[in-house]
Amino acid sequence: MKSVKIEGTLRSELGKKATRQIRSEEKVPGVIYGGKETIHFSAPVMAFRTLVYTPEFQIAEISIEGKTYRTIVKDIQFDVVTDALNHMDFLELVEGQKVIATLPIKYVGQPQGVKDGGRLEMKLKSLNIRTYPKYLKEAIEVNIENLQLHGNVRVEEVKEEHMEILNSPRIPMASVVTTRALRQAETDAAAAAAKGAKK
Repeated sequence: MKSVKIEGTLRSELGKKATRQIRSEEKVPGVIYGGKETIHFSAPVMAFRTLVYTPEFQIAEISIEGKTYRTIVKDIQFDVVTDALNHMDFLELVEGQKVIATLPIKYVGQPQGVKDGGRLEMKLKSLNIRTYPKYLKEAIEVNIENLQLHGNVRVEEVKEEHMEILNSPRIPMASVVTTRALRQAETDAAAAAAKGAKK
């Protein structure tokens, strides 16, 4: 499991004025909750870059005044005008206490339907799960080798030990659909067959 180390500073003052001051210093305010106490801190905006601008699931190890908190990102807020990073929420990982996390899906294999001329459409890129911190991992692998033309893989087909999947079970995750070229080929074949039958 990949992790990102962040050196933070404890915030002694809260409120809009203090927050504006932090942002003027090119720092981002953040909060850690879920553990014994709620921690308000700030860190340089660059420290969060590898957490924010990636589809990967990572652990954030945040060090504040000599203590390190193992966390996951729960919320990211951007400025509506400038799109600058505004605020970060983190959930502390406490062993024995379940967490809800969003894990990326890693699709494995080339579907049979694609080999037959179809096109793969990935409708879901991640799954929401509930589990204990020790079972968290970088991605959930979903094998799609046997996916046929016009077929779907649905959420209910994913079986992950020690994890409860929270997405609606009937939602399609990936499908193989007919391409325009394949439709044309099928039409031409049907027309040829009909012409042959008339002779």
